[in-house]
Amino acid sequence: MTGEHQTLALLLFSAFVAVTLAITTWVSRHRRGSAEEFYAGGRLFSPMENGFAIAGDYMSAASFLGVTGLIALFGYDGLLYVVGFLVAWLVVLFLVAELVRNCGRFTLADVVAARMRERPVRIAAGTSSVTVSVLYLVAQMVGAGSLVALLLGGTSGAARAWAVVGVGALMVIYVTLGGMRATTWIQIVKAVLLLGGTIALTALVLVRFHGDLDRLLLTAAERSGHGEAFLAPGLKYGGDWTARFDFISLGLALVLGTAGLPHILSRFYTVPTARAARRSVVWAVGLIGGFYLMTIVLGFGAAAIVGPDAVRGSNAAGNTAVPLLALDLGGGAGSTGGTVLFAIVASVAFATILAVVAGITLASSASVAHDLYASLRRRGGKPRSEVAVARVAAVGVGVVAIALSLLARDLNVAFLVGLAFAVAASANLPVLLYSLFWRGFTTRGAVWAVYGGLVPALVLVVLSPVVSGSPDSLFPGVDLQYFPLQNPGLISIPLGFLAGWLGTVTSAEVPDEARHAETEVRSLTGAGAA
Repeated sequence: MTGEHQTLALLLFSAFVAVTLAITTWVSRHRRGSAEEFYAGGRLFSPMENGFAIAGDYMSAASFLGVTGLIALFGYDGLLYVVGFLVAWLVVLFLVAELVRNCGRFTLADVVAARMRERPVRIAAGTSSVTVSVLYLVAQMVGAGSLVALLLGGTSGAARAWAVVGVGALMVIYVTLGGMRATTWIQIVKAVLLLGGTIALTALVLVRFHGDLDRLLLTAAERSGHGEAFLAPGLKYGGDWTARFDFISLGLALVLGTAGLPHILSRFYTVPTARAARRSVVWAVGLIGGFYLMTIVLGFGAAAIVGPDAVRGSNAAGNTAVPLLALDLGGGAGSTGGTVLFAIVASVAFATILAVVAGITLASSASVAHDLYASLRRRGGKPRSEVAVARVAAVGVGVVAIALSLLARDLNVAFLVGLAFAVAASANLPVLLYSLFWRGFTTRGAVWAVYGGLVPALVLVVLSPVVSGSPDSLFPGVDLQYFPLQNPGLISIPLGFLAGWLGTVTSAEVPDEARHAETEVRSLTGAGAA
């Protein structure tokens, strides 16, 4: 990487950071300091604004860097991530968006606690939300480390470590100073930048192949070294039955996990009505769908133009495929066009990471303050402001995420996000759906549903090839591998639903029919919604 690359990209990085810090500072001077302002931005955003913010929240480093890298390395099997990420929004649109907006105030636990004993439910849901958020943060910070290491011209561990620490520090500043309103505007700016950059790169790839998609795919297959197998299922997930079950597990996690992600659920509280929440999702689906269609072109374009060997040589997990593609499309290393395009793409990717980590950190700090702190603090003691606790929690979450990111820095970011989705689908989705749709659901069922999905998911990850027992694992020198699948969703998601059912049918608690009826009316009509 030339000094010219580094200087230009760093200037663009600095410009984005300066703009977003200016937004945060401006918002911090005009906020009222209330919990509603900090957690939900005063519920003042329009459906279009919130739709762009949701898209900005969802189109993460996993999508821009990880998915395109997986397509460049594994062809058709990498494409499966795109399908899972996009189809998941149908679950959100038809089952979750409006009902969550009507039933809750700030967090997932609000929805469940509306008809249950609050303390045990809030502790369980808050614990699960923080766990999912930290896993998701790790993926974004690993992407930041890969990107900055490439920018600085090497794979230096020190460069990656400082990149991760820098992103962590910035996200804490965004959240503690600006809250939801600043985070939302940062996500909107980032969504516009990301879509603009993706459109430009897609157009350049198509121009390179004169608009001939067949030629693009055939060239990618030729350069892959796998021939036609690159364009067919099985290169990553078809080797044996273990790989096939891993694919099913991943698909379940991606399709069902979005509806349980805390930072996505919290976005539905930033609009004034349930109808606005639904329209927000429609906007988001359109933007996200267009983006993922373009990532397919970029992934196969990276395979055809850069080549999988070059991508793997830069980053074994494929996280740098898009910046390398931009460098080549602009004219190659050392050219002015290549320098400019690389710097722009690297800056957009970095903006993507900063915006997403701010949203996730805000959601997790809200869970700590609104659910855990409110439930666990000693009775009779002087309560601290929820907003003050949330700011402290943002720092704590950032420190934990930084430490875990330094461990997982050699894993693909899309793969890491798949693990977060699996935990969200196992622990959060069962309790959410049961609370919304099962009349006889009880407090014990809610607590068992959360822990019955969360604990098996985490245990299976620890016992999987991701953590130990293989050369690509976090601890290759240790062998604790007793579970063969890399994604636990196939086992842990059904366990979450089963535990919720079992806890309910074995509970002596009589379901509160009146509170369920009130919740049902509120969820469907919006009467009494915050």
